[in-house]
Amino acid sequence: MRGVLATILLITCLATPLSAQELTGTLVQIKKNGVIRIGYRQDQPPMSYLEKDGVPAGYSVDICKRIVTEVEKKINGNVNIEYIPVTAAERFTALADNKIDILCGSTTKTLSRSQVVDFTQLTFVTGATFMALKDTRIMNNFAGKKIGVVKGTTTADALKQLFKETGVVADIVMLNTTNEGVKELEEKKIDAFAADQVVLIGQALTASNPENFTILPNLFTYEPFALAVRKNDADFRLVADSAISRLFRTKDIVPIYNKWFSKFSDKMPSAYQALIQINAIPE
Repeated sequence: MRGVLATILLITCLATPLSAQELTGTLVQIKKNGVIRIGYRQDQPPMSYLEKDGVPAGYSVDICKRIVTEVEKKINGNVNIEYIPVTAAERFTALADNKIDILCGSTTKTLSRSQVVDFTQLTFVTGATFMALKDTRIMNNFAGKKIGVVKGTTTADALKQLFKETGVVADIVMLNTTNEGVKELEEKKIDAFAADQVVLIGQALTASNPENFTILPNLFTYEPFALAVRKNDADFRLVADSAISRLFRTKDIVPIYNKWFSKFSDKMPSAYQALIQINAIPE
């Protein structure tokens, strides 16, 4: 009889649904405060940026909103969103110091960064290239030129390595923000600005004079974007991954993609089409 009872108890425990399990980590904090703090970059259109009306927007922001819906289901309660702007330099420490709960923007997933934060599934794929003023005709001749790049980014590291491998001697100018890079370019303080291609496209199209810019077609890096969460917070990361998987599995990600990228090109890149298939992880 005791053996039968023990077996029943074991089956009951194993059959306990995930939603009934005790909340942990960030989920506990969100449940207690009724708020999720989304860290975002203010100058990274179309991934994340601050619209003219002061409202955060972008491809990554829309994905984060879907994650918030998933969090509400998980904690069985309403959640308010608090948007907190972060810079490239402070974004990871903002997570570690509990100033934000999720980093939503154009962050490249790397192994070195994974020592500090955890990443969700990939949300986008792109690569770094250069933007210049059309009248400079810089193309791929960077010798002796001033090339701007935002410090603390994977693009900055890759740019140094690219020039080292190709023997190009150029002046790499470290900048604080993407907006600063575009401003320096417009004022001709630098000859070109290096960043993720999708970010450069967003900057050009939101500028008052987009026809003045040219973006080189060749990419010199592979940049897999993901959202970042605090280290060793598996339950919260699983909620985020579940929301991302559902978006890609149901193809609900396609309207989000079209909303932010169809104005650039009618054709979805093959790399992104492959990402849709890769991220369609079953429940």
